[in-house]
Formats: sequence, C-alpha cells, structure tokens
Amino acid sequence: MRILIIEDEKKVASFIKKGLEEEYFAADIAYDGREGLRLVTSEEYDIVIMDIMLPYMDGFTLVKEIRKQNILTPVLMLTVKDSIKDKVEGLDAGADDYLTKPFAFEELIARLRALLRRNENSKSSRLTAGDLVIDLLSHKIVRNNREIILTPKEYSILEYLMRNRNKVVTRTKLIEHVYDYHFDTETNIIDVYINKLRSKIDSPEDKPMIQTIRGIGYVLKDDN
Repeated sequence: MRILIIEDEKKVASFIKKGLEEEYFAADIAYDGREGLRLVTSEEYDIVIMDIMLPYMDGFTLVKEIRKQNILTPVLMLTVKDSIKDKVEGLDAGADDYLTKPFAFEELIARLRALLRRNENSKSSRLTAGDLVIDLLSHKIVRNNREIILTPKEYSILEYLMRNRNKVVTRTKLIEHVYDYHFDTETNIIDVYINKLRSKIDSPEDKPMIQTIRGIGYVLKDDN
C-alpha cells in the first residue's frame, strides 16, 4: 500500500520511510503542510501520516482542509504533543488516530494495519483470490498448500492486484502504489515483475491467475 508521510524533521521522515518500505509499503515524503496538501489532493494514498507542527500549514489545519475537499483517506497524527486537549483537537479536525513521539515502530505498523482494516470495513488479516492466500501480518503467501517466496516489490504488486481482484489495474496505477511519485512511469519494470510473479505463483498444474489486458495493464481473476 502507498503512504504519505508529512514530517518536517528529515531524519524522522527518512526513518519512517525506510521502516515502511521494509514492511512492503511504498512511501512518499512531504516536508511541510503546503506540499503535503498538494500531494494528498493530487496523488492516491491509502494512509497519511502527519506531524502537527509543520511549516506553512499546521497539521490541524491540514487535516481540516483534506476533509473539506471530501478526501476520506485515513490520517494518523504523529507528534510530540501528548495532552488530551491536543489529541481531541486532532481527532475533531478529522484525524483517525494519534501516536505520540517517541514511539515504537511496531506500534506504528500495528496502527497502520488497523486503519487499513477499518478503511476496508473488514477485520480480516488475509487476502484471498481463488486458492491464493496472502497473510497480511506475516506476509506469507500460499497457493494450493505451497508457500511462495516473493521479493518486497513482487509482494507489493501481488497485494495490490489482490485488493483489486477482478478489476483491470493499469501499469501506471501499479507503479504509483509500489514506488514513490518520482519514479519514471514510462519504464517497463512492472511487466518484468509481472512475469516473475507468474513464474512463482503459477505451477504447471495451476490455472493462470494474472491476465494481461493489452495496452492497459493487468487483472487478477478470482474464480471463486
């Protein structure tokens, strides 16, 4: 999934981004509220992590502006402010959760997963398409009782396809969800990863799951 980090402390932002990428997320960074607003209104994100004390536009104002524009992306506020008043103000402004610095990275990841589940109206920790199953907590992938080992990028692409099963997903959308917004959308790297995925998830006796829609992208078929 793709996450936007709005944090003016560059070391903190870099730390969060690196940790998220190790957990199979793609992440973009904005270092001030104005840039954060530009990105969240022009790009598609699954979650926004934002600090309160930001240059140009503070987090309270930013989340209010996001909600005014009818953007319902879950927002996790991350800040050194830990008073009840600040937490209430953040939640009333439109934030979905609140985490105080310093924090354990494991807690941040757990809160992000909870927000994703809440956003999908589901408490399931698994994605299933036919006989293919992804455990979102352990990142374990199984098909027909056969465990499949994927690289982080392969995993991210497969997860996005499974979240959008039976829907055509363009190459551009796949790139946007597994790389940051600076990545070259003209590259054929997605096609390379799709071929690698097919070689891993489809054994000779399996029915092929990922179909190519020529000139557009791919669709993962769920025959259940």
